[in-house]
Amino acid sequence: MRRALVAALVLAATALPVSAVELRVLSAGAVEPGMRPALAAFERSSGHTVAISFAAAPALRAALRATPIADVIVVPQAALDELAANGVDVAGARAPIGKVGVGVAIRSGIEPPDLASAETLKAALQAAEHVVFNRASTGVIVERMLQRLGVADAVNAKAERVADGALVMRRLLAGTSPREFGFAAMTEIALFRDQGIRLVGPLPAALQQSTTYIAVPWPGLQQSDAARAAAVTALIRQLQGADARSQFASAGIEPAQ
Repeated sequence: MRRALVAALVLAATALPVSAVELRVLSAGAVEPGMRPALAAFERSSGHTVAISFAAAPALRAALRATPIADVIVVPQAALDELAANGVDVAGARAPIGKVGVGVAIRSGIEPPDLASAETLKAALQAAEHVVFNRASTGVIVERMLQRLGVADAVNAKAERVADGALVMRRLLAGTSPREFGFAAMTEIALFRDQGIRLVGPLPAALQQSTTYIAVPWPGLQQSDAARAAAVTALIRQLQGADARSQFASAGIEPAQ
């Protein structure tokens, strides 16, 4: 009887989950629609909890120059390349989240710009009264596109630059002109579809450029806490799995390769 009781207690002890850890994740906003369900699934399967915050690329880059404030970051591939070029070790485990293209958004009820080709978009940009885009990764792509189309000076004179995609949507919602539109990550536009924003579509294929996002442990972070280190490893592994890839795809995040 005593041996049976001891055996039962040992079995119960070995079945207990590893100590729960609260992980901190700092992510680019463009992948928010996919990251939230993926992290919720991780919480359910692991017993750990995740506190996530989102920021635009400039804020992410600034954060990476400061004291570590997260366990895992989700950033554009270009940001990791910059870190590596500056001698920061970013060679650890990583999970490609996927890539997100640039889309055009309008306030519901107004005439959409023609995105059939680069030339029709150029004409729409020239005819627009107001154009909104951000100062993050999408904004950099838009800047290059305007230069390529030869309309940078004309558009910048009537453009409004804001910090991130969410502010692009809010600015469009507050607008009054029938000839205004904005550029943002396709996934961010979709988040506002029930609030009066319409996704017109992606940039014309000849102009489209996607941003690839990668999840990695905070570069150079020393994990003296074994339980936390194990939880970080488990999270990165889960974000590489088939279930997470399915959740990313459902959110409009395309496979990285």
